[in-house]
Amino acid sequence: MQRFYREQFRTEGLFSFRVQIRESDLYFVCDADLEPVARAAVAEARTDLETWMTAHADFVGALTPLAVDPTAPAIVREMVAATSLYGVGPMAAVAGAVAQHAGEAMASACSHLIIENGGDIWLQSAQPLTVGVYAGEHSPFTGTLRFRVDPAGRPLGVCTSSGTVGHSLSFGRADAVVTVADRADVADAAATAIGNRIQTAADIEPVMDDERQRGSLRGLIVVSGDRMGAWGDLVLVR
Repeated sequence: MQRFYREQFRTEGLFSFRVQIRESDLYFVCDADLEPVARAAVAEARTDLETWMTAHADFVGALTPLAVDPTAPAIVREMVAATSLYGVGPMAAVAGAVAQHAGEAMASACSHLIIENGGDIWLQSAQPLTVGVYAGEHSPFTGTLRFRVDPAGRPLGVCTSSGTVGHSLSFGRADAVVTVADRADVADAAATAIGNRIQTAADIEPVMDDERQRGSLRGLIVVSGDRMGAWGDLVLVR
């Protein structure tokens, strides 16, 4: 699959590189040349996950939360904790968790870092960043809907789920659900869970109200057909 959306992250004067290890395909933009660190972090995350999944067959297929096992590797415990917040199985946070793991390994060595993993993003930057929303080639919002987040030097997760675009498992019909959180694994779990709830545009407002009350997210965008909703610590831009 051609990941055309990666073009939006290219910035002159920064290092950009791709790390591909079996099914994992991550894209990095950084103000330091940290490709060896990134590759080692992704390899470590995959090794920990694969070892755990081989020994725990229920982990991969679970669609509801699992109990936290204190003997599990850190990335497994973090996936379980993130998805337990949203009532989904641990694999709903896998892309965000791998990006989170790599980000934490690299964060102290650079000030500007964007990690993209299958449309899920971990980032840190001293400057506001603008992100475009892809809701399918026929959506009126694709190419026109963008938003700005201000990390102010702190890490953020920005993740996307869709029931009409791509191959990810979703029980909903949202064209795009974009979540912003302090952690990419939490944002990933939230995007999946919220996407499962969106069957029609009428579901947007109730979901927005629920997420305001839950308090786990910094921001949320939901696109369904010709309607969209947005809330939180983000600014829509043209």
